[in-house]
Amino acid sequence: MDKRPTSAVIDTGALGFNYRELRKAMPGEIKVMAIVKANAYGHGDIEVARVLAGLGCELFGVAIAEEGARLRDAGIKSPIAVLGGVYPGQIRDVIGLGLTPVVFDLDTARLINDEAKRIGALQRIHVKIDTGMGRIGVLPHEAAAFFRKLREFSGLRVEAVLSHFVEAESDDREFSRRQLEAFLETVDTIKKLGFTPDYVDMANSAAAIDYAASRLDLVRPGIMLYGSYPAGRLREKMELRPVMRLKTAVLHLKSVGPGFPVSYGRTFVTKRPSVIATLPIGYGDGLPRRLSGVGEALIEGKRAPLVGMVCMDLTMCDVTGIPGVRIGSEAVLIGRQGGDEITAEEVAFRAGTISYEIFCNISARVPRIYV
Repeated sequence: MDKRPTSAVIDTGALGFNYRELRKAMPGEIKVMAIVKANAYGHGDIEVARVLAGLGCELFGVAIAEEGARLRDAGIKSPIAVLGGVYPGQIRDVIGLGLTPVVFDLDTARLINDEAKRIGALQRIHVKIDTGMGRIGVLPHEAAAFFRKLREFSGLRVEAVLSHFVEAESDDREFSRRQLEAFLETVDTIKKLGFTPDYVDMANSAAAIDYAASRLDLVRPGIMLYGSYPAGRLREKMELRPVMRLKTAVLHLKSVGPGFPVSYGRTFVTKRPSVIATLPIGYGDGLPRRLSGVGEALIEGKRAPLVGMVCMDLTMCDVTGIPGVRIGSEAVLIGRQGGDEITAEEVAFRAGTISYEIFCNISARVPRIYV
């Protein structure tokens, strides 16, 4: 069966370029943990991991154990850290698959230790320190007591200690500086208790690009690998190439007069004789409904405004005055066409969100095509 023309084209060459640009900026001893959670931010976790592993990427990070299992089932053999922690019923499988859990509570550490001792293994763990994010992690003032207790768990080895920046993309670095200082003080305490982690890590994409002091033993790039900048100011710091191009093709054209309503709620009514193009893409595919009336598509090298409400499966745009538009004309929602480009950051701005969400919300019914 022929497929509809809506697809996300993933440029593996651009992915490789972004990885190499990061690698060039890092001293050789610093390792890279590529973050491929949420289906590699919508880009396809298995394919992305294969490309990056082939380029020498040392480790991968996922959010949940199921994502790590998926990579293992696909034959990815690199170390994989489960950054969001693991649940009691997952521990046996996590150990069996060779995944590395991030730990931040003693009850989970005890269960992992018990399972590791049961099978005669020494299980690697990473321990999260909360230096200000307020999500998961051991608070700095509780770290000494936490690690003293960990010394009792003979089935565990602390391979890494990590934390996470709250606003590394900000111009104002003061809070990030305080976070890093608190983290390094905590790590010093941990080492005095006899722990010797292989990795001490905190740098996300923004910090890896622009905060050299935070790179430590390991950096954890995510959004930058996919060619999107955590903040506009970072464009001057490192060249990145967009990896995803979201496109479709004109499904239907109609010429209408003034006073013609388009889509649900009649939020758009033509003011002149108009040509309305219907595109086979909608919020069911991940195109934000918030783009209704504010988004654009590139068609025949020109910007066509999205008009009316974005529907689940279809979206309309006004192509009045754009010559050459026909059924089958390519329409680009993210990416370049001719001399113009709609970036993920632009789409995010118009939709009132961030590029991370735009990428992650591209749904599974949009095929990823790797070139």
